[in-house]
Amino acid sequence: MPVAIITGASKGLGRALAAALAERGWDLVLDARTAGVLKETAKALSAYGTRVEALPGDVGDAGHRAGLVAAARGLGGVDLLVNNASALGAEPLVRLEDLPLDGLRHALEVNVVAALGLVQEALPLLRAAPAGAIVAVSSDAAAEAYETWGGYGASKAALDHLAAVLGVEEPGLRVWAVDPGDMGTDLYAAAVPDDGDARPTPDSVVPAFLRLLDERPASGRYGATALLEVR
Repeated sequence: MPVAIITGASKGLGRALAAALAERGWDLVLDARTAGVLKETAKALSAYGTRVEALPGDVGDAGHRAGLVAAARGLGGVDLLVNNASALGAEPLVRLEDLPLDGLRHALEVNVVAALGLVQEALPLLRAAPAGAIVAVSSDAAAEAYETWGGYGASKAALDHLAAVLGVEEPGLRVWAVDPGDMGTDLYAAAVPDDGDARPTPDSVVPAFLRLLDERPASGRYGATALLEVR
């Protein structure tokens, strides 16, 4: 069975994608900072009959990243790595003049440095996989200028560029940066708590990620909206 590592997988998009892969028979290595919620998620996904390894921890910790890859190796390797864990830099979001520099550093550490660190750790197994792939979960804020989204957007823009370069350096893999679009997640609620408008559920964009896995287009940046359009 193919094996996926998904960070930030206890809820939101990470959990929705993990559930879709488990339903397809994938074995999973899941990461999140909150142990209790992650344990509940792993138990629920195990009902699909696949193997699920749940490792609570911080992706900023090199030892934790090594543990995720070791768990995947124990399941047979790494066919897919999804860098989904994200930090905003400030909660709620603020204008750049008020953005704490330590918050910006944290967003860069989680969204960029830790993501690359996990890629580096997993690369040997990804290269050995029959169809290795990496997904960097991006954001519209990486490409557009939205007030208060500067720090988070800058970190996601950096992640996009790392993914683009990695796609050139690793022609045997597929490396996709994916903008999932607006979603009703805890991350968005923390970013803009006063926004009460309804937004799509994470489950609604999962078919876009599955389409990438099914069709394996060239490495690059993709938007979920375009991927969800009728073929």
